[in-house]
Amino acid sequence: MKDVYITRISKFLPNHPVSNDEMESKLGTLNGKASKGRRIVLRNNQITTRYYAINEKGEMTHNNAELTKEAVVNLCDSDFKLEDIELLSCGTTSPDQLIPSHASMVHGALKNGNLEVNSPSGACCSGMNALKYGFMSVKSEQTNNAVCTGSERSSSWLMSSTYEEEINHLKSLESDPILAFEKDFLRWMLSDGAGAFLLENEPKGKQPLKIEWMEGYSYAFEMETCMYAGGDKQEDGRLKSWTDYPSAEWSTKSLFAVKQDVKLLSENILVKGVDSFKKLLKKHDLKPTEIDYYLPHISSYYFKERLYQEMVDQGVEIPWENWFMNLSKVGNVGAGSIFLMLEELVASGKLKKGDKILLSVPESARFSFAYAYLTVC
Repeated sequence: MKDVYITRISKFLPNHPVSNDEMESKLGTLNGKASKGRRIVLRNNQITTRYYAINEKGEMTHNNAELTKEAVVNLCDSDFKLEDIELLSCGTTSPDQLIPSHASMVHGALKNGNLEVNSPSGACCSGMNALKYGFMSVKSEQTNNAVCTGSERSSSWLMSSTYEEEINHLKSLESDPILAFEKDFLRWMLSDGAGAFLLENEPKGKQPLKIEWMEGYSYAFEMETCMYAGGDKQEDGRLKSWTDYPSAEWSTKSLFAVKQDVKLLSENILVKGVDSFKKLLKKHDLKPTEIDYYLPHISSYYFKERLYQEMVDQGVEIPWENWFMNLSKVGNVGAGSIFLMLEELVASGKLKKGDKILLSVPESARFSFAYAYLTVC
């Protein structure tokens, strides 16, 4: 089987950075009132800027497929053209539609000739699953190259218009028209953008990264749903699909808004994450001290110290000086975050030949974890 290398990395972040004070003017207020939860969430996540595909008039500037297309275009030049891509593998939490698939829509936007497409579903791990499909394709010699992407356009899900019908419905019932925290929470967490990797079977470029292995772990067999959209969580933990509701309730219950069971997240994401980390250490006979750069995708800096402490408690801590993150500057871009992190690390000039990098991505939807171990060539 062939060795597989990340030979190029690119990104696309729409428009200009949006500060904390600008967020609500971009996304809109609910019932004409500022969110009570916004400052609490922002204080905990410590994100200072993020990007939205929204212009100054409040109009959407890009859909998800267009964001991803721009990242792929930025990957190419005269030495590697769009027409040279053999496989396009695109992961996202927020596709523009249910059907066709996200990768098909990106391919349609690129208009770069016949190729294979792959669209992993899911949340944050979908970007890593897109990467793993490309990795396996090149490794098994099905293709000589693959372009893998992670992207989100969350802002359209977070606009005040998404919740207006629910707020009006609460008013008609003479209830307090306040959005539940499980919905309001994510309005101040998520942002837009896209990243792309070119995988090839030769170590081309200035500083290629060899993918040594990738691993994935799911805890859905023992955990109930934590983050979801397109349904509503019942008291017994079961998720009731939007297809089981009358269409009149799709808007009054904001069924298509993304929601988070914050209590379930806080109690389990770190414990399960370190458990999966220990599994891969054992499988690959790897010591934490052998990881030169640890790139954890976390949704909030609230979890950073707690993740480290959980590692300490379970005897597998990675030294602080080996951690690399850019959450505060680019925000939580879900499936795209790990692509944006690695792009910034490579561009920093810090890497040297032989360095080992661990990419770590959790997904709270129903608690999945994905990893990739890289060597700098």
